[in-house]
Order: sequence, then C-alpha cells, then structure tokens
Amino acid sequence: IIDHFLGSSLKDEVLKIMPVQKQTRAGQRTRFKAFVAIGDFNGHVGLGVKCSKEVATAIRGAIILAKLSVIPVRRGYWGNKIGKPHTVPCKVTGKCGSVLVRLIPAPRGTGIVSAPVPKKLLHMAGIEDCYTSARGSTATLGNFAKATYLAIQQTYSYLTPDLWKERELQKSPYQEFTDYLMHAHRPVGTARSVEPTTH
Repeated sequence: IIDHFLGSSLKDEVLKIMPVQKQTRAGQRTRFKAFVAIGDFNGHVGLGVKCSKEVATAIRGAIILAKLSVIPVRRGYWGNKIGKPHTVPCKVTGKCGSVLVRLIPAPRGTGIVSAPVPKKLLHMAGIEDCYTSARGSTATLGNFAKATYLAIQQTYSYLTPDLWKERELQKSPYQEFTDYLMHAHRPVGTARSVEPTTH
C-alpha cells in the first residue's frame, strides 16, 4: 500500500549499522543491527530497525519495517500564516529510554537547529525550520531516533486553536433571565421592628 501511494517519492537513508553480540556456548555470535529512516520530504516519515546475520539483509528488513511505520506529519506556522506551512504546529515532545526530544517551532529561514540524527528525520518529514532540545543519553542512536520519531508523531495528536470548532458565545444566566430577575426581586425592608410600649 505504501509503495502504491508513496513508492516513487520515498527515499531511505541508513542512520547506523551496529554489530550486536550474543554469548553462546561456542563463543560470541555477531549480528548486525540496522537503523533506517525513510521519508518523502513532504509530510511522511518512517523509522525501521532490523537485526540480521548479514548487513544487506538487515538493511532490507529495516527498509520494509520503516515503510510499515510511515506516519503523516502535521506542519504549521511560527507566526503569520504566509505561504506554505514550514515548521511544527506547536511544541511537541517524544521520549524513548532516557532520551527526551523536544521540537519547537522556528521562524521561516532558520533551518533545522539540531543534532545530525533528528536533522535527517525532520528533513525527511518535510519540516524546513525547527528548534530542538534533547536531554538524556543521546549517544544511544536508536533511542535518539525513536524519540524524534515519536515527537514528530505527536504533531497530529494536539488540538491546536486553529482547529477549534466555531461556537456561538453563550449568554450568562444573569443576562438570559434578566426579565425574570427584575420581577422576582423584592427590596429588603430596612424598617426596624417597633417594640410595644406598656403604660
């Protein structure tokens, strides 16, 4: 389905290939873990991770998983709504492991201010301008990429004010029932009670 709709425009990039080892009775068994980002530079991005005995197989598997995890990216404006949307619609956060990535809207022409890993993902998602802030163990590339992916995913989960439904301004109860209140209102008597006098 992804190939049918986005096939020609999708580009993939290998973020990292790292060897992982498992201790067996005969010694260590080395496998390769591949991280692949995929996107069409126009509002769609995906991330795939695959482990395999051979590098080529790992990359192939990661590309398939990345295609299956493609998500739409909502873009917005920093200030005035002039031209096409170019940045994230609001501040969004993604967390994976100890890594916390925050994406902050930026004015047009700023570019993507970030580390190389989120920069690739944001560029593939079609975001032109964005500030980022990251904390935690960002050297762990897998978690760093996943946290950025989750932050990008959050762009569609916020209901921003421009999506609010138009509603009529409701009257307050005092305004609505003002006629009734005028008729029902009785002034409180201020006359003192007179004590009867005995002669």
